[in-house]
Amino acid sequence: MSVSTQSPRVGQMQRSIRLFLCGDVMTGRGIDQVLPRPCDPILHEDYAQSAMDYVHLAEATNGPIPRRVDPSYVWGVTLDEFDRMRPDARIINLETSITHSDDYAPKGINYRMSPENANCLKVATIDCCVLGNNHVLDWGRRGLLDTLETLSRLRIKTTGAGRDLSEAVAPAILEIAGNCRLLVFSFACATSGAPRSWAATSERPGVNLLSEISEDAALRIADAVAHIERPGDLVIVSVHWGSNWGYDVPD
Repeated sequence: MSVSTQSPRVGQMQRSIRLFLCGDVMTGRGIDQVLPRPCDPILHEDYAQSAMDYVHLAEATNGPIPRRVDPSYVWGVTLDEFDRMRPDARIINLETSITHSDDYAPKGINYRMSPENANCLKVATIDCCVLGNNHVLDWGRRGLLDTLETLSRLRIKTTGAGRDLSEAVAPAILEIAGNCRLLVFSFACATSGAPRSWAATSERPGVNLLSEISEDAALRIADAVAHIERPGDLVIVSVHWGSNWGYDVPD
């Protein structure tokens, strides 16, 4: 994705910037298991009780998969494409808790990866992880805190979830060298399956929960952006909304 940005001087255009935007990155279950230091493989799904089940399913279709692979393995040819395209910023919606927490939410699907395997994000030079989604608290608030701590250690910026409400609503601010600031806002919508109990408060970690999709909600988001945006900034708003299996189209 390439975007042209306007400088603070009216009418003067700076060079375009190129963004890598990727939704629903899942580095748990079988992916975590083939990396060097995986979590306990136990799952709490109706159809799978071990994350290794997913490795075996993939092998049944594609042949043997190596174990204890290098962190770059999970990206396949994507790293070569990054080298070719040279994006100015790499932003992903990380739908995986980075934790060893066993405090799973009884929601049928729980994604986690070992903090010791999180370098697979760093090797792809990810700049920002959007966390406003329906999986970042799959392993409880302890899991969210572990996720934030690990990403901070890796110097990967986050938005959409935090240790309290002020941190959850704050945008990630990326400095695009010689060009502009990039503000990334993130919201987890209740329609995506994010429980309302996951909402961050002034005293509780959680996600930046958007309770509805409406014109009023859009105006509130616009106001929040306006309070932070400076001339020349580029703004991205990520809203994690809707069911996993499509959406209704009115007649």
